[in-house]
Amino acid sequence: MQDEQQFEQLMLQYTQLKNGSEDISRMIDNEDFDNAITMIKSREQVFLSCKCMLKYLELTPVEQKKLDSILDEIRTLEMQNIKKLEKGMENIKKELKKTQKSQKIQQAYDFPDNQKGSIINIQE
Repeated sequence: MQDEQQFEQLMLQYTQLKNGSEDISRMIDNEDFDNAITMIKSREQVFLSCKCMLKYLELTPVEQKKLDSILDEIRTLEMQNIKKLEKGMENIKKELKKTQKSQKIQQAYDFPDNQKGSIINIQE
């Protein structure tokens, strides 16, 4: 009886983690990175709690199947979040390079009237 209650508690916590992954995904989509980071940090304690509960529970095959199912969902959601962040990071790198090139060109031609421009290497 107690194992059943603990398993239900474990499943509730994993459901909470799954819902958190979905919330983080929405935050990433909305570029609300500060709140996403805060939420990621706050979830660490729930992960640790689940890990401890799993050590002491003896799961039936049916319970193990339910657990594996929700864990797979969480993994999938987390991987999607990682891919979104990686894509965003690549876009930011491209924009940063573009901005840096523009600044180099601007600075090369930004000189007092009595001085001449200089040659700049834009391949950097």
